[in-house]
Formats: sequence, C-alpha cells, structure tokens
Amino acid sequence: MKKVLTLCLFVFAMFLGTESVAAQNNKLEVNAQASEQTEALRKYIKFDNQQRDKVYLAVKEYTQATMDLKKAKVVKEGAEKKIKDLLDTKMQEILTDEQFERYLSFLEQDI
Repeated sequence: MKKVLTLCLFVFAMFLGTESVAAQNNKLEVNAQASEQTEALRKYIKFDNQQRDKVYLAVKEYTQATMDLKKAKVVKEGAEKKIKDLLDTKMQEILTDEQFERYLSFLEQDI
C-alpha cells in the first residue's frame, strides 16, 4: 500500500513539475522576444540606456499580452488593437517626438 501511495505522489509531483517548466519556457520566450525587439528598435531609433530599459519593459508587457491573447479561448473584438494602442501610448511617453516618428516608420517597415 505504501508503494502505491508513494508512486501516486511521485506521479503527481511530476505533473506539477511539468506545468511549472511550461510556464518558465513561456517567460523565457517573452523575455527573448522583448530583448530582440528592443535591440532592433535601439539600433534604428538610437535611444539612451534609460529609455532602453523603459522600452524593454513596454515591449515585454506587449509581448506577454499578445501571447496571452493567442492562448485565450474567447477574445473580445478589438482587444488586439487595444493592446497595440497601449504600447504606442507608452512608447510616445518614453521617446522624444523625433524618436517616436522613427518608431512609427520602423513599424511600417517591419510590417
């Protein structure tokens, strides 16, 4: 009886471990994408380190939101546009007017 109980607990622990590994992989993927996007923007827009940190956080939040949206079973109409508009608003607050114009032209090229 103890062996069966031990085996059941072991299987349960493995199941929980698998879920946490999947969550960590998702987080790593978000961080990697945000980092790549930030570097591409930095090369094109040429912003300073303080702006880079803020841009990274904004892009990371946007990337996480879009991934969550893709996984959602029910998506409200216009949710994708709302997330994109939120990113644009944050970028406008972080960047100067000239940098923001370059950001918009970067987005047009990227599409």
